[in-house]
Amino acid sequence: MRGIRPTLAFPPALLLKAQGGGLGMKAAIFDVDGVLTDGRLWITEDGEQVKAFHALDGHGLKLLAQGGIVPVIVTGRDSAAVRRRAADLGIAHAVYGAADKLAAAEAQLAALGLGWDEVAVIGDDWPDLPLLARAGFAAAPPNAHAEVRALVDHVTAAPGGLGAAREFCDLLLCASGRYEALLRGHLGTLDGTPARP
Repeated sequence: MRGIRPTLAFPPALLLKAQGGGLGMKAAIFDVDGVLTDGRLWITEDGEQVKAFHALDGHGLKLLAQGGIVPVIVTGRDSAAVRRRAADLGIAHAVYGAADKLAAAEAQLAALGLGWDEVAVIGDDWPDLPLLARAGFAAAPPNAHAEVRALVDHVTAAPGGLGAAREFCDLLLCASGRYEALLRGHLGTLDGTPARP
């Protein structure tokens, strides 16, 4: 069997920032439209919202949870598609249709017993600014609004809906020191059966 070593690398200063001053990130808040999707809204003539999600992003959120960082969704829109995706990924902490994202996020953090310095946030537009400004680590995809990109610690190389969330997850896992163990764990089966020598 071939061995595997991590090839993904981030600048040391960025990893240090993503560690949250040594406390480590305990949760990560994700916007949906423009982060987990490409931001376009597809609405059928019956009013149903259709959204496209990327499998890489979804697996990143699962890895984040496995690595001990709680994924949280705070979105201004509510749709069956988003609820289904969150359920499929096993995300227990989510707020849909949040008119006030700050209040919604603070309620989630209170339930988790966390402060803002222990939380990373990725968002793309003005409604995300209050969260990004308070987060221990803030990121945005390159398709984010200019004011958002100017505020955050990191702008991902991958665009929203096409790997931005996965890059954010990978960065947090690298900063926490859990990335390599999770990678090696995938040499076995996803149910935990170890790899054969």
